[in-house]
Amino acid sequence: MNRDLTMHDLVIAGIAVAAGLLAAFLLRMLLRWLGKHADRTRWTGDEVIVDALRTVVPWAAIVGGAAAAGAALPLTRTVQRNVNQGLTVLLILVVTIAAARMVAGLVRTVTASRSGVAGSATIFVNITRVLVLAIGCLVVLQTLGISIAPLLTALGVGGLAVALALQDTLANLFAGIHILASKTVQPGDYIRLSSGEEGYVTDINWRQTTIRNLSNNLVIIPNGQLAGTNMTNYNRPEQDLTILVQAGVAYDSDLEHVERVTLEVISEVMTEITGAVPDHEPAVRFHTFGDSRIGFTIILGVGEFSDQFRIKHEFIKRLHRRYHEEGIRIPAPTRTVAIQQGGAPLPDAVIPAPRPSTHDHEIS
Repeated sequence: MNRDLTMHDLVIAGIAVAAGLLAAFLLRMLLRWLGKHADRTRWTGDEVIVDALRTVVPWAAIVGGAAAAGAALPLTRTVQRNVNQGLTVLLILVVTIAAARMVAGLVRTVTASRSGVAGSATIFVNITRVLVLAIGCLVVLQTLGISIAPLLTALGVGGLAVALALQDTLANLFAGIHILASKTVQPGDYIRLSSGEEGYVTDINWRQTTIRNLSNNLVIIPNGQLAGTNMTNYNRPEQDLTILVQAGVAYDSDLEHVERVTLEVISEVMTEITGAVPDHEPAVRFHTFGDSRIGFTIILGVGEFSDQFRIKHEFIKRLHRRYHEEGIRIPAPTRTVAIQQGGAPLPDAVIPAPRPSTHDHEIS
């Protein structure tokens, strides 16, 4: 335009800017009201979407008002084009940031819902956030008139060099993606590696997996090492597990009585102790004629791996007390030695035998 700026032009531009600001305020109030209703729903994804819209929609209204004001002013074509281009870039940046937050939030919601008690798996969250931001930057460059074809070619060549230099890092990245995609390990699972590390998986990120052991310390394991080692997952396919407690009674014991008393103690523990599985079928299995006792195995059911220690503790205490009340002996290992001197046998001497190597949880 070649005409001069007038007061009428300024009034029209001011009205356009004010209308944009007012629309932004009203839309933000509306989205805040929607956010309160979204908090009442079970699905957390609607909260993420509303939060992203609360960022984009007001800025879109402001940019629209500024664009209308620029159109009302007598600007030259070059200035008008630059103003529109700047406002477009600003809107693209706002939409990109909001989209990255929204997509990352939705991915975090999905991973959290599929991993049960665990937190989010940050590897997918970070990858999706970076991808959305990268696409937004490419759109901004294209809007500014910068050709992205040479940039993509340079990124392809440079990416090959970076891939060769970061083989271990990329191996850990793809190992983490494979672990989560195959669902062999997810945050919240209790795992034990063949190398001895064990604990609850707290997070799987782009490079490493974090495990919190029972002493509340964190163990950091590279994803490549985790994917290439033998591992036991105590949460899959079911979280409930069976534990074995070894015990033994004297040879003169009534085994029917021993089995009945033991089952009563099992039933009591399974009902009263937190973490036990009341529906688990109790079992007592005699299996060994030992040197000084008849050995048997007691089978208990627990809700998760860390519950077994408390349940074993209570069960052994109660079983020992009940055996004492019922007169059931748990003999110590002994050995009878006959000593002869000058051809005349002496009375047999009973001496304690060396303690055999027993199971860690044997009752003795």
